[in-house]
Amino acid sequence: MMYYEERKQLTKFVKNMFERKNTNTGGGNITVKVSDEHILATPTLASKEYLWDIDPEQILVMDMDENIIEGRGKKTREIYMHYACYEENPEIGCVIHAHSQQALVYATLGLDMPNVTEGTQKLGEIKCLPPHKAYSKELAAEIRKHVREDQCYPKAYILAGHGILMVGDTLVNTYDNVDRLEYNAYVAIVKTIFEKLGVEGIRDTNVK
Repeated sequence: MMYYEERKQLTKFVKNMFERKNTNTGGGNITVKVSDEHILATPTLASKEYLWDIDPEQILVMDMDENIIEGRGKKTREIYMHYACYEENPEIGCVIHAHSQQALVYATLGLDMPNVTEGTQKLGEIKCLPPHKAYSKELAAEIRKHVREDQCYPKAYILAGHGILMVGDTLVNTYDNVDRLEYNAYVAIVKTIFEKLGVEGIRDTNVK
């Protein structure tokens, strides 16, 4: 089997992603660049039909022309936006799209997410991209434009009405930032509520 250890690692991470509510049964997908010729990709319906409890044989090995080389399953309809990221920034090694519970508040409202936690400062501005139909080539084109302009990683995007997209260098680091983003979303939501209620901080928490 091609890239067995990498595929096994990916199954572990997608299961954890579901259990921690960083995505849901409604979807999400992960790709990992394992060479200049191949990426690994989670198959379509891994969320709905398998609750993200999948095995290495189900992970797809795909070439850079979107052809499946090995793996049991079909490619996700959202694969276009993954390839757009790799094509526009060759330094990107992992792309995660997820329906994270707290971050979906910002996606549903079409709002940029305030970056308020120490652990997410490296993500910079967390922009909400204009709405496009999920899995459409229009959405992929929108993401392509921003990745081309930003040319940085790690980087997080809010997909209006849809979810999040995180790009990074490795699977471990990119998923770490997905989890950090979800914590940031929760803190930002509660912080906004407190401020609206007139709750004031008792001290300056900014590190000097």
